[in-house]
Amino acid sequence: MTQKKVTDNEALQFHMEPRPGKFDIAASVPMATQRDLSLAYSPGVAVPCDRIAAEPGRAYDYTNKGNLVAVISNGTAVLGLGNLGALASKPVMEGKAVLFKRFADVNSIDIELDTEDPDAFCNAVRLMGPTFGGINLEDIKAPECFMIEQRLKEEMDIPVFHDDQHGTAVICAAGLINALHLSGKRIENVKIVLNGAGAAGIACLELLKSMGARHENCIACDTKGVIYQGRSEGMNQWKSAHAVKTDARTLAEALDGADVFLGCSAKGAVTQDMVMSMAKEAVIFAMANPDPEITPEDVHAVREDVIVATGRSDYPNQVNNVLGFPYLFRGALDIHARAINDEMKIACAEALAALAREDVPDEVAVAYGRKLKFGRDYIIPTPFDPRLIWQVPRAVARAGMDTGAARRPIIDMDGYEATLKQRMDPTASILEGIYARARAKQARIVFAEGDDIRVLKAAVAYARQGMGESVVVGREPEIRELLRAEGLEPAIDSIEIVNAATTEHLSTYKDFLYERLQRRGFDSHDIHRMAARDRHVFSALMLAHGHADGMVTGATRKSAQVMELINRVFDARPEDGAVGITAVLSRGRIVLIADTLIHEWPDQHDLANIAERGADVARGLGLEPRVAFVSFSTFGYPVSERAEKMHVAPDVLDKRGVDFEYDGEMTVDVALNAEAMKNYPFCRLSGPANVLVVPARHSASISVKLMQEMAGATVIGPILTGLRKPVQIASTGSNMTDILNMAAIAAVDIG
Repeated sequence: MTQKKVTDNEALQFHMEPRPGKFDIAASVPMATQRDLSLAYSPGVAVPCDRIAAEPGRAYDYTNKGNLVAVISNGTAVLGLGNLGALASKPVMEGKAVLFKRFADVNSIDIELDTEDPDAFCNAVRLMGPTFGGINLEDIKAPECFMIEQRLKEEMDIPVFHDDQHGTAVICAAGLINALHLSGKRIENVKIVLNGAGAAGIACLELLKSMGARHENCIACDTKGVIYQGRSEGMNQWKSAHAVKTDARTLAEALDGADVFLGCSAKGAVTQDMVMSMAKEAVIFAMANPDPEITPEDVHAVREDVIVATGRSDYPNQVNNVLGFPYLFRGALDIHARAINDEMKIACAEALAALAREDVPDEVAVAYGRKLKFGRDYIIPTPFDPRLIWQVPRAVARAGMDTGAARRPIIDMDGYEATLKQRMDPTASILEGIYARARAKQARIVFAEGDDIRVLKAAVAYARQGMGESVVVGREPEIRELLRAEGLEPAIDSIEIVNAATTEHLSTYKDFLYERLQRRGFDSHDIHRMAARDRHVFSALMLAHGHADGMVTGATRKSAQVMELINRVFDARPEDGAVGITAVLSRGRIVLIADTLIHEWPDQHDLANIAERGADVARGLGLEPRVAFVSFSTFGYPVSERAEKMHVAPDVLDKRGVDFEYDGEMTVDVALNAEAMKNYPFCRLSGPANVLVVPARHSASISVKLMQEMAGATVIGPILTGLRKPVQIASTGSNMTDILNMAAIAAVDIG
């Protein structure tokens, strides 16, 4: 399912909340006491200043230079929007900065220079060189981008990289390595045709030629046609370098018999007739955005043997720059590189290609809702493959060392790999995985509380992001007015509104409910009031009768009250196996805490049940479960009757023969800290726990809320599991994103 375009209002709100912009700056050292301040600034700061003055390389030891990249633009070629100027380019540059952090843990600052003069631009960047470990140029129009990059490379002793050129080229090269592998062709023998001789297109050709493609076999085209030897119209020195001797004058003529097409041009530039004229087992990289030169559907309608890649995420084989630039800079920064050379770019491409040929981890397959296997529809890794962070930078760093670009070579590559793995942040990949699976599932989700604008926004987002159908319980005039007040009235067309007054199923719902509750003290009048007037019960009845695939509620009422109402329709009680699991995500780690919703004071058998449900949820999130029964004691000390059930709960699991790691009882620091765990070599956990089973619901609630308030942790849940149907209960303090997350979890029925 194609992800639908976000609205202007949604995009603007995203950039305004919780604060304007997309990132903050946080101190990485203590700043609480006078001594801290004395060390961070005067007089303590004088010591590293003197050391750096005497030995400049020490700047990488005593400052953040070695992990700081500048994203710099003058706004002359902003995305597909053209010359918007420096100030208007800032949202894009901020976005690029957070991508550096998200994918490779590279700190980044955006800088927008208000000049179109290449000399002034270069002088400004060059003078900032001492601050940064690398420069990422972005959204600068051609041909100035070529001049600026070349000059800065010559004048600066840190990597300078224009991602619009080389980022596309690296990912294109990675995909082409595998496409040619599948088609049984060699790069030095294939005929390559490029359409779009701008920054990205020329960079693609140059990198492929560095990898062995022959100059005479590569034909470049622009809006004037083929770039041939002797052409004068619309030429410059960068195009002239790729002029060839050929009789072809149009793209159609150039593509006749071609093995490879590279598109960095515009929608519709390639026709089916052109595809038909290409060589057997041809390769088409239609990379124009937002719409490719030709769609995969149109290609495969006339040629089944052609391998197709595009720049879009809703087609296989996406050429996505985020697979390249974060990891190129990660490897370059870690060797204190003087530059990012061709060998490092080729190493990046080859590492990406090799990764796509490996077996795809289960968590990646779970995230995408389908099995990914190397072949015609999988020649480029997915952006959320966790192996990218440690496989690609390692290859880049080694290439930099082999070619003399490294100031400080890495001696222990195994140790380096371990540090790269520690940089992995599972938060975004887990959430994106849930969203991807939801889009594949296309579930119909009922949002019970249509009188709340947060719920309405989440319902609209669920539908517009292509995850499935949104059904909202409420009255249309009220919902329309709430959306109108937020400037979202047109969004009403993306949701379905239902209530007891409009449904044809009310009598069926009431009969079902009366059958369940007639011996629990409820008469027919009570049943009518519940089914017709309580939106939580009504929504649960929709779900029970298959009129929805999942349900989200709880944003306007306390969870205990909501659970009582849901129990009227479903058996969501401890004795029926229901459990609430809350995911806590903080500082690149995720821990599931259970039970946060159902069991008030579980015994050892309940705790074992909770552990099993927690392991199921962990696997549903793409984690291999490691369960710890946590307490204030560790493996029997200190002795306490209150901790006894945590001590014996693992024995219950022993008898059940479960297929996941577990142990306890233990304190939280032993469960989560690998160094503390080493003090107990007999512990059965192979690493820090990711599922914590706690003694009681109150301790679970305290733990979650303390992490949320004091540590700023992201909290997802509680994820309600163990019911016959997927029901998720958001908390009353949830924002729109929290409710949307719960809807996606309901859609994929985690656990």
